[in-house]
Amino acid sequence: MPCFLPTAPSAVAAIALSLVFALIPAKAAYPDKPIKLIVPWAPGGSTDAISRAMAQRMSETLGVSVLVDNRPGAAGQIGTDAAAKSAPDGYTITVIELPHAIAPAVVDKVPYDLLRDFTPVTMIGTSPLIFFAGMDPDSKDFTTYLKTSASQSAPAAIAHSGSGSVSHLAAEMLASRSKIKFNLVPYRGSAPALTDVAAGTVSGHFATLASGASLLSGNRIRPLVVTSSQRLNLPALKGTPTLAEVGMKGMEINQWWALVAPATTPIEVIERLRTEATAALAHPAVRERLSTLGVELKGSTRDELRAFMRTETERWQKVAKDIGLQPQ
Repeated sequence: MPCFLPTAPSAVAAIALSLVFALIPAKAAYPDKPIKLIVPWAPGGSTDAISRAMAQRMSETLGVSVLVDNRPGAAGQIGTDAAAKSAPDGYTITVIELPHAIAPAVVDKVPYDLLRDFTPVTMIGTSPLIFFAGMDPDSKDFTTYLKTSASQSAPAAIAHSGSGSVSHLAAEMLASRSKIKFNLVPYRGSAPALTDVAAGTVSGHFATLASGASLLSGNRIRPLVVTSSQRLNLPALKGTPTLAEVGMKGMEINQWWALVAPATTPIEVIERLRTEATAALAHPAVRERLSTLGVELKGSTRDELRAFMRTETERWQKVAKDIGLQPQ
């Protein structure tokens, strides 16, 4: 008679476990569906231009679409808050920038915490601001602009991108340093603000070259000064002085952009995003496109970006206090 030996308990358990795993679908490799890149500003601005250039290249290398989702409003808070509340799975990411570090100093209730609610991915780049004005004779240069603004019976209107935006703080700093009273008018982003500068509805606006490039090339707006420590060696800004050159020292401002994901997004996903984003920024076509817009591209590690975000938040708290701005 055949003899059947009993199977060892450990062998039975191993067989049962293998059958269970065979019934569980294998986890798909990241990414296996489109990624949403939230841009918390209106289309047409510098953040939008940078995000689209980066997203296009990342779509090619990741094998899935990276879709730009513009969600403007409240100086970037609406789109950023939506990103903070998204699932931490790597399928929703967002671009933050200098206004996000400024907001806690000038906005009473920011709906998210920049350092708590986001995981850094990588730095993207930096760019100085430019004060753009219309093409009328009173704005032929910055000195003339200030003299005209000071002599008017009603305050000259300067556009900004909402309370807490870099253009808002730059305008407040200009008013404080020049001792000129301006009427600061909020907009949903630099693109609509500069359109009204060109139309003469408002007298000026601080923005990056990326935001003003199309109107500048069409001779509809004029660059009066740059906020960098040195003049920019770009054809579009030939002869444009720095603020320090026209007597406004201590107003050096560099806009910056960084890529982040919701907090607790898995580190392996963050690192994949960082690798792809930095590769996209290093691509010759992306570098050429953004360098002509005055953007200096630079990547970073996660830790470097986190430290930078903390330092910038502390810096602008001090600046706001020094010029007398209170959260509102």
